[in-house]
Amino acid sequence: MKILNDRQIAQKVKRLAIEILEHNFGESEIILAGINNNGMVFSELLLQELTKISNMPITVTRIKLNPANPLASDIILEMPPEEVKDKVLIIVDDVANTGRTIFYAIKPILEVLPKKVEVAVLVDRSHKSFPIRVDYYGLSLATTLKNNIDVQIREVEERAVFLN
Repeated sequence: MKILNDRQIAQKVKRLAIEILEHNFGESEIILAGINNNGMVFSELLLQELTKISNMPITVTRIKLNPANPLASDIILEMPPEEVKDKVLIIVDDVANTGRTIFYAIKPILEVLPKKVEVAVLVDRSHKSFPIRVDYYGLSLATTLKNNIDVQIREVEERAVFLN
């Protein structure tokens, strides 16, 4: 079942960008750390919208964060963790389910002290097993554990989110 279509996703991205700017008013830099593939695409959509609507002098940097297999290999942050010090870091992913991926994504920045760490996702599910709070979400769903959220935003003609 389709729960978000292309137009609705665009609206969610615009609203999230506005919220991010409101909550970070006066900041000179925001770092968007996109997790893996869909998180990177979603962070790019946010970056485009933030750039379009911001009338403040703000730098928005987009980097990749890869916690794909956190116990078998190092988590890769596309910039030296020291560069996150005293800056706003927003971890971006397509779906927050149990919170495990986002939990592990924080590991590389534990050695430094960012100004603040926030989380932005397109879909937030209510099955958190880890102490993760989502600050910005496009849609919040209470689903069963058997349900699957399929976010189609990469290499598609029309973006959509499905609940299976």
